Amino acid sequence: MGRTTAAAIDAALVVLFAAIGRASHNEEMDVIGVSTTAFPFLVAAALGWGVVLLRRREGAGVGDGLWIWLITLAIGMVLRRLLGDGTAGAFIIVAGITLALLLVGWRAVWALLTRRRRPSA
Repeated sequence: MGRTTAAAIDAALVVLFAAIGRASHNEEMDVIGVSTTAFPFLVAAALGWGVVLLRRREGAGVGDGLWIWLITLAIGMVLRRLLGDGTAGAFIIVAGITLALLLVGWRAVWALLTRRRRPSA
């Protein structure tokens, strides 16, 4: 899988994360609302991708996903705080779990689906 595809999957999943969060709080599901919620996490995911690329990685590995997840969560929360949005402890925990399932999870599934089987001896 190419880097562009992997990055696009991550971006789509971050937007999905924002939409799920808004829906769970009965907030408007319009483009502006979802975009505003997703923005700090999309910026943070891009920074995570920067780290992965600096490490000369492909971006679709589970280890890459761990870096992207950690940076997306940490920097996303900092940016939310700077933008005046909430960062309650419970939100950080739920966001951390959800983003891990999304950003690392798809990579784990991809690794399982694409691993090469060793020939029988």
